[in-house]
Amino acid sequence: MKMPMKIIMVFVILLIIILFSGAIYTVDETKQVIITQFGKPVAEVTTAGIHFKKPFIQQARYFEKRLLEWDGDANQIPTKDKKYIWVVPTARWKIKDPLKFLEYVGNEILAQARLDDVINSATRDAVTSHKLVETVRNSNNIMQTVDEKENIIMSEEAVEKIDLGRKKLEHIMLENARRLVAQYGIELIDLRVKRVNYVEDVRKKVYDRMIAERKRAAEQYRSEGRGRRAEVEGLMEKELKKIRSEAYRSAQKIKGEADAKSTKIYAQAYQQNPEFYSFLKTLETYQNTIDKNSTIILTTDSEYYRFLKGLGSEK
Repeated sequence: MKMPMKIIMVFVILLIIILFSGAIYTVDETKQVIITQFGKPVAEVTTAGIHFKKPFIQQARYFEKRLLEWDGDANQIPTKDKKYIWVVPTARWKIKDPLKFLEYVGNEILAQARLDDVINSATRDAVTSHKLVETVRNSNNIMQTVDEKENIIMSEEAVEKIDLGRKKLEHIMLENARRLVAQYGIELIDLRVKRVNYVEDVRKKVYDRMIAERKRAAEQYRSEGRGRRAEVEGLMEKELKKIRSEAYRSAQKIKGEADAKSTKIYAQAYQQNPEFYSFLKTLETYQNTIDKNSTIILTTDSEYYRFLKGLGSEK
């Protein structure tokens, strides 16, 4: 009798373990759970931790809380101006309403398929309703020059103007797609055009237009540069003339002061001994006018010969 009791006890313990294992489930921070009973949702659990459910008759369906990726394939789309381009969109989404998501979609694989239809359709509608330039450019300014404080001091506008631009076009795609996917319990967080490529017959025309715009911008920059150089050279020449004028004035002032000072000294020396001063000046005149190759013919009463006569009389 002891052996059957042990078997029964083991069986009971195993049964309890099985029941408890089916009644307990855990939810981490990255998941949200829908409890279904016979296939019908009966509860939604979004808080992390250990939770309980009825074993066997209830099941826990797990869904992601985190952002999920969606990357589309390249689609050839005609623009409003009849130019075909390849557009590759990308998006980020999350499951906002798990009950609605379970009811209308079921799982992430089917959700990706729904997003393919909705986002590709929204992308095609936006691109076909606008010109090619709207999908590749965000601004009419193709080149900008800024100063050290990042203030725009010169801007070059493109020949072909845009009304919206790529960012606003992406916003239109996002709003249209977001409105459609909300019925599936999905929230579309962001939608962008990852890549735009041109078909062969469009690419050459686009490149030619880009080259022409850049050449025009480069010529404007050269013209601005030449004007700026002329302005700098003019300022330099003006400053140089000013410096030379001030230097000449200073030099003349110094020379005048020196001449006045020397004249004053000469006058003072002359007043002290006029005869000696006259004698020195005459000797300087002799030195400056007579050398070994000079021949001078003087009369005996010449003023120039006065000191020489005086030397002779002293002898």
